[in-house]
Amino acid sequence: MESHIERFGHMDGQPLVSLVVLNCNGAGWLPKCFETIKTQTILGQIETIMVDNNSNDDSVAVARRLLADFPCARIVRNSANLGFCEGNNSGARAANGRYLFFLNNDTWMEADCMERLIAGTEELGAVASTPYVVNYPDNSYQDFGFFGFDLFGLPSPSSPVTASREIFIPGGCSYLVRADVFNQVGMFDANFFIYSDDADLSWRLWIAGYKAAGVVPARLHHRGAAGVNPAGGIATVEFRTTDKKRFLTNRNCILTLLKNGQHILLLPIIPLIALLFLESLVGSLLLRRWSFVKTTFLDVLRDCWRLRGHIAQQRKMVATFRKHSDFWMLRFFRLKLNRWFEIKRLFQFGRPRVDV
Repeated sequence: MESHIERFGHMDGQPLVSLVVLNCNGAGWLPKCFETIKTQTILGQIETIMVDNNSNDDSVAVARRLLADFPCARIVRNSANLGFCEGNNSGARAANGRYLFFLNNDTWMEADCMERLIAGTEELGAVASTPYVVNYPDNSYQDFGFFGFDLFGLPSPSSPVTASREIFIPGGCSYLVRADVFNQVGMFDANFFIYSDDADLSWRLWIAGYKAAGVVPARLHHRGAAGVNPAGGIATVEFRTTDKKRFLTNRNCILTLLKNGQHILLLPIIPLIALLFLESLVGSLLLRRWSFVKTTFLDVLRDCWRLRGHIAQQRKMVATFRKHSDFWMLRFFRLKLNRWFEIKRLFQFGRPRVDV
C-alpha cells in the first residue's frame, strides 16, 4: 500500500488534536465539514488531516481548495480503498496531535465542539470520548455512543441525556482518543475493514484500564450511512443496507468478542450466532434468495475461521495490557438490546431495502 502526503500550513509545537477526516468519493460532503472545522474556537491548536481512500471523484481537488489556507493541514492519499480501519490508521500515522479525532465526512461541528469535547473528556478523566450527536439538518437527537453491551455481546444503545458521563463505546462517526493510548492498544483492526471498529477499540481501551466518555456540551451534526444509504441527501428517508454491510457487521461483532473476551464474555458468542442465523433466515425468506443466508451467516462463520490465527495474535496482544477482567467488564451489561434501534427504523421507514 502506498500513501502520498500533501502539506498545507505549519504549526510550531505539537497540535492539541489531529482531526482525521476519512473520505472516499465524498466530495459533496467536504465543504460543510471543513468549513465548520475552520470555525472551531481552538483552530490554532488543530491539525486537519483528510485521508482519501482512492476516490474517483474530485474529492482531492475539493480538499486542496478548502485546506489551502488552514493553519495546519494535510491530505493523505491512499493508492487503494483501505476501508474505515486502515484508512483511519494511515491518517493517525501521519498525525502529530496529542489527541486524534476520527471524524466522518458527513458531519459538521458547532463552533465550540472541539474545545468543549477535549475539556469535557479531561474533566471526566477519560482518554476517549464522543460529542453529543444530533441529526445533520437540525438539533434532533441521533446518538451518544453506546452505554454497554447486551446478552448477545452487542453494543447496547444510548439514549438522550442531559449531563456528560462515562459510556462504554464512543460512536465511530466522531471518536476522540488520546494518540498514545490509541497506539498502545493496537489502533483500529485493519482486518475489520469497516463496522464495529468503534466497539472493538473501546473494549480494548476499557480492558487496558482507561475510560471513555460522552460529552453533552460538545455538539456535532451527522447524516449517517451516507455511503450505503444515499437517498434523501442530508436526511435519511429509507431503511437501506447491503449484503456486504451485513456480512462485515455480523463477522466483526463475533470477532470483537473472540478477540477481547477473557473467559465468561466468550459465552455471548453462542446466542449471538443463533441470533445471526435467525436474522439471516428471516431476511432470506423476505428477500426470496438463499444467497442472503450464505453471505450474512455461512460466509461470516467461514471468515471467522479463516482469521483464527489473527484472533490468536490479537488475544495475546490484549493479554499484555489487560488490567480489567471479564468479571469487572460485566458492569457494562445492559438489558436494552442492540436490535431495538433496527426495530425503530422498521416502524419509521418500513421494510428495509437490501442491495446485493
